[in-house]
Amino acid sequence: MEIERTESQADDRRARRLAIRFVLLIGCLSFFADFTYEGSRSILGAYLGGLGASATIVGIVTGLGEFLGYGLRLVSGRWADATGLYWPTIICGYAIQMTSVPALALTRGWETAAVLIILERVGKAMRNPPRDAMLAHAAKHVGGYGSVFGIHEALDQLGAMFGPLLVAFVLATGGNFQASFAVLVVPAAINLALVAAARALYPRPEDLEASQAETTNEELPKVFWLYLGGAALVAAGFADYPLIAYHFGKAHTVTANWIAIFYAVAMAVSGSASLFFGRLFDRFGFTVLVGFTLASALFAPLVFLGGFWTALLGAAIWGMGMGVHESIIPAAVAPMIAIQQRATAFGTFTAGYGLFWFLGSSVMGALYDRSLAAMIAFSLISQLAAVPIFAAVKRRWSKMSG
Repeated sequence: MEIERTESQADDRRARRLAIRFVLLIGCLSFFADFTYEGSRSILGAYLGGLGASATIVGIVTGLGEFLGYGLRLVSGRWADATGLYWPTIICGYAIQMTSVPALALTRGWETAAVLIILERVGKAMRNPPRDAMLAHAAKHVGGYGSVFGIHEALDQLGAMFGPLLVAFVLATGGNFQASFAVLVVPAAINLALVAAARALYPRPEDLEASQAETTNEELPKVFWLYLGGAALVAAGFADYPLIAYHFGKAHTVTANWIAIFYAVAMAVSGSASLFFGRLFDRFGFTVLVGFTLASALFAPLVFLGGFWTALLGAAIWGMGMGVHESIIPAAVAPMIAIQQRATAFGTFTAGYGLFWFLGSSVMGALYDRSLAAMIAFSLISQLAAVPIFAAVKRRWSKMSG
């Protein structure tokens, strides 16, 4: 018995090491992915404005990009679950995304830039659901779903901090927007190399999850759809950073190089928040989401009405909200769903999330051109309307899991 117990403990330690290494490896490749595309996104609003695009165009382009970036996950998630081709889908998505960003250095009109911005989001749509489904396999050995997605999101957002800082450095030392996009080819190449390494080292991530339920064709549970409804309201009122950057440039609140630094600060807060609140979610559940939805809604009046320092505070709160939702959303969805339906569930959830992000971004861009106060009111009302829905999800989930 003692020998069997010792062997079992050794197997558990080995499984934990493999799971942690997998989460960290995926986190590292996400670090360089975010380094690349978030570096570009920190200046997209100002770049499009400089090419002659209006706030409405910025809102529609970025909103459409987010819509496709989330909406197409419905297709990629179902495709990955149906075929089992998780790694090929992930690799293709990263290849499209990592080549689109440096190509922005070659654009001279907002129309061409808009195509590449949208194409980058399409690449992200392809790779995210199967990647998140694979990460969920490591949850048992790493402390829970909140911890897994919190660690991943922290590394993800760390890259999202360094990318804008590099862009800010290029601009501060006399470079232009095209030069800023060009230097991002380096982290893009590193990302693709790490994707290949992860595929070679972990060809079957599902083996990390000891017990796997039988395949099920059951419909997604009602609590899943209720949760999606609340998240959709948050997405509708959560301004995309290009619109914030557009405002900074138009109102002259923040200079061009500081726009990227503000984004870096937001990403640093996002990464810290995702790590911390992911662990809190494993312990306290949906209570965390309810509280910080209330807090993150404050970003809009601070960012759009404040001066330099108030806007910086607003950007930090915006980043906190991004981190909370980016880490807790997949952490909350995973335990609701059977293993073989996770990519489908992630894709379905984020498709709805992206649809409302697109609609909200378009409305906010149009409102900005007409009434800043109306745009801020729309943002606040939409996000605060999600709070009672999240509270209802908390009650239902407590009954189901209790």
